[in-house]
Amino acid sequence: MSSWQGKTRGGVAGYKIFVWTLKHLGLSFAYFLLYFVVIYYFLTSGKAFRFIYRFYRRRMNYGKVRSVISIYRNYYVFGQVILDKIAMLAGFQYKFTFDFEGEEHLRMMERGGLLVSAHMGNWEIAGHLLNRLEKRINIILYDAEHRQIRQYLSDVLSTRKVNFIIIREDYSHLQEIRDAFSRGEIVAMHGDRYIEGNKVMMIDFLGEPAPFPVGPVNLAARFAMPVSYVFAMKQSPTHYHFYATPLRTVGFPHNLKERDPVLKEALEAYVGMMEKIIRDYPLQWFNYYDFWKLPPAGTQPAVP
Repeated sequence: MSSWQGKTRGGVAGYKIFVWTLKHLGLSFAYFLLYFVVIYYFLTSGKAFRFIYRFYRRRMNYGKVRSVISIYRNYYVFGQVILDKIAMLAGFQYKFTFDFEGEEHLRMMERGGLLVSAHMGNWEIAGHLLNRLEKRINIILYDAEHRQIRQYLSDVLSTRKVNFIIIREDYSHLQEIRDAFSRGEIVAMHGDRYIEGNKVMMIDFLGEPAPFPVGPVNLAARFAMPVSYVFAMKQSPTHYHFYATPLRTVGFPHNLKERDPVLKEALEAYVGMMEKIIRDYPLQWFNYYDFWKLPPAGTQPAVP
């Protein structure tokens, strides 16, 4: 696809199969099966292949052979992350170990806060840390993201402190977010993708300006909630390293001309952290479309 459409490939049947495999055959066997699944996607991924190839050639400056090899390795790590995600959500936390860098920042969110992550690594692993903090997490999803999968995982998550907030066209989700913050809970969302109609800002990212949605930092500003940029990166088959940045307060000037520079500064900090993480973990970049493409007509650009 040439741009992200607000949904992710996959089906609920695949999730059920993975959960059954994890329960009865183990994670190692699931990883073994993954080799064959990845070969299929490697040969049939079409546009996604071309876009991720450009990422390694143009952004990471890899040679042609290294770029192709990195694509297969990227697909395989992505498959592992999906399996790990399901294992975590299904209650198999004991299979994994973690390092937490910046946990002290999240412990300062006594009255709630916003976590902004990206489609890199395995951000759902953050739920493990939030359980340690005894904080309820509200995950923001686009309505186009698979309803059946969401319902299935909601059943799996019945004993976890997780709630899904769905972005709706009538903006009713804003009240749910407000209520979550008023209860001192944590709201989590991605900040590296937008859909048509979102306001975006062009931020320098890996050598070229790319469009990023203003929504996440604007949310922190409007509700006067501290925000931390978080990433959970896979370091070995069963070990993750969690990163959380110091809490940031985003101002919300009433004057629009004054507001945009404030929001842009917060967004640049987020993008800068993304860039650092990507350079450390280049195989865990999971955006398979033309990420640097200019916003489509109808998408609101930010006024510099």
